[in-house]
Amino acid sequence: MGFCPQCRTEGAVREVSCVPPSGAVPVRLGEALASEAQRIPVGLGEVDRVLGGGLVPGSVVLVGGEPGVGKSTLLLQAAASVAARVDVLVVTAEESLPQVALRARRLGIDAERLLVLAETEVEAIVAVIEVHRPAVVVIDSIQTVSANTVAGGAGGPAQLREATDRLVAVSKRLGVATLLVGHVTKDGLLAGPKQLEHVVDVVLSFDGDAELGVRLLRSLKNRHGSTHQIGLFEMTEGGLVEVADPGSLLIDERTLPAAGTVLFPAVHGRRPLLVEIQALVARSTTPQPRRSVKGLEAARVHQILAVLERHAGLALHQHDVYVSVVGGIQVRDPAADLPVALAVASSLAEASLGGAAAWGEVDLTGRVRSDPHADRRLAEVARLGVSTTIHAGEGDLDGITGGLAAAGLHSPHQSRNWGVSAVV
Repeated sequence: MGFCPQCRTEGAVREVSCVPPSGAVPVRLGEALASEAQRIPVGLGEVDRVLGGGLVPGSVVLVGGEPGVGKSTLLLQAAASVAARVDVLVVTAEESLPQVALRARRLGIDAERLLVLAETEVEAIVAVIEVHRPAVVVIDSIQTVSANTVAGGAGGPAQLREATDRLVAVSKRLGVATLLVGHVTKDGLLAGPKQLEHVVDVVLSFDGDAELGVRLLRSLKNRHGSTHQIGLFEMTEGGLVEVADPGSLLIDERTLPAAGTVLFPAVHGRRPLLVEIQALVARSTTPQPRRSVKGLEAARVHQILAVLERHAGLALHQHDVYVSVVGGIQVRDPAADLPVALAVASSLAEASLGGAAAWGEVDLTGRVRSDPHADRRLAEVARLGVSTTIHAGEGDLDGITGGLAAAGLHSPHQSRNWGVSAVV
């Protein structure tokens, strides 16, 4: 205004910025590095591998998975293993204490330093954490925890945000490692607002085939380690058992001579995992042929089918095509393109590949690109006794037609030396 509205004196009003002191004091990076807390080993090798060496004090880990896959069993076993060294609090918001006790008895768990609390209100949970100061807290599950200050029932977006924010705050303030169990939607995504995945430090996915008993723990986000590690478990009557040799568990030697079956040494981070890719091609009885994909990206499989029809001359537009990864394993490795193509061609020709392993990324021009992890894949298939491999040859022209020729499959297009080698 430039003047006082009461006395009309010019220059009597001036702007003053009043910012209350926050009390926050910055520290040097060297001091922060010197005060870095030591990780808490879980004691389960597969879990520690995925976490990057164990739990970081003050971190929050979100574990999601389908109902009945074994999330509660995994975290109860992990809590019991950690409780052998430090105090652990398990908050059960879905089950009663007798139900947790029954599971613990079935798993053979009797840890003296393991505390169990049946509570659904986040205010009460935070109060117990502040009193007992455990090193690790397990919340099963975050969707059933509610806050009294927020309207709506448990599981709603506002309730999830408030409950998660309070648990994250107490974890950071007291240096408590917190594990949250999260539900997933029918699309396989973590239920609730995306903000949950942003505020936590680690996001883990626990999935697998319930019938075969194979469970896969993978990291989707990790502020304290790599996101390319996996852990493999087998569900038994006594709980989850770590799988030391995944290849022997996932490969069924009886099905390898069958048509439409190809082995694929998938690489997750630095760990190769030999899986079995199967395809079934059948004459379609409908105007629109069906495409069914399990364990792979559907869009990528559709791309491979188009490449096979355009560059290899395979008539797939009148056939139903089913592609699956045996064991319920989710494969996101681009090198799975060539095994998928060979499995589809093998099923269409009704010709077996005899237990061959293949890998290679196929582009839209029909070329098979060289693979940077070829040495690891070769070492894994050799360790498991696989004698035939089909992959891109270094320095040569690579193509899907050559891949079919190397596998002994007929292609309507004239075969040329595309640089794809069959090593026997």
